[in-house]
Amino acid sequence: MWFSAWIGWVFIKRYHSLNEEVREDYGFILGATLTLLGLIIGFTFSMATNRYDQRKNLEEAEANAIGTEYVRADLLPAATAENVRGLLRDYLDQRILFYKAHEEKASRQLDALTARLQSDLWSAILGPAASQPTPIIALTVSGMNDVLNSQGYTQAAYWNRIPTAAWALMAFIAIGCNLLIGYGSRSLTTGYKLLPILPLLVAIAFMLVSDIDSPRRGIIHVTPQNLISLADSLRPR
Repeated sequence: MWFSAWIGWVFIKRYHSLNEEVREDYGFILGATLTLLGLIIGFTFSMATNRYDQRKNLEEAEANAIGTEYVRADLLPAATAENVRGLLRDYLDQRILFYKAHEEKASRQLDALTARLQSDLWSAILGPAASQPTPIIALTVSGMNDVLNSQGYTQAAYWNRIPTAAWALMAFIAIGCNLLIGYGSRSLTTGYKLLPILPLLVAIAFMLVSDIDSPRRGIIHVTPQNLISLADSLRPR
C-alpha cells in the first residue's frame, strides 16, 4: 500500500499534475473512495467479531452438553455409567486441548483422538439403549447426541472464515486509495513524508480483522473457560 502511494506521488503526479480546476472533483472522488474503504473494513470487522462470538457461544454450548450428559450417565447401569463418565472426562480434556491448539498439525492429531473417543462414547451407550429401550435410556442417548453434535458445530465455526474474495476486494480498494493519496499530494518535495500514514493505519486495521478471524493463529483466541471450569468440577476430590 505504501508503494502504491509512492507510485502515485512520484510517477502519476509528475506527468499528470492536478490543477485547481479539477482538484475539487478529485477531493470528492478521494473522499468517496476512502469512505468506501472504511465501510468495507467496518463490515469485515463485524463479520470477524460475529464469528468470534459464535465460537465463544459454541464453546459454552459444548460445556453444557458434556456436563448434562455426565449427570445423565447416572441413569445408565452402574458399570456402563462409570465407563461413560470416564470417557466423558477424557473427551473433555481433548476438547480443552482443541481450543488451546495453535498449530494445524496438532489440531489434526486432536481431531483423530476426538473421533475415536466419540466412537467409544457412542458404543458405550449403544448396548444399554438396545437392551433397555426405555424413555430414561432414550434421554441419555439424546444427551450423547448433543455432545457429538456440539463438536461438529464448533468445527464448522472454525472453518467459517472471511472469504478470500473479500480480502482481495479490500486490498484492491486500499491500493487504489493510496494511489489517489499520493497523486493528490500538493508538495513534490515534502509530500512523501505523509505517505506512510494511511498504509500503516489500514495495515493495522487489516491485522486486527485477520487476528480476530483466525481461530488458530495470532494473539486473540477463544479461551475454553467453561470447559476448564467443568473439568475442574468433575475431577475427583
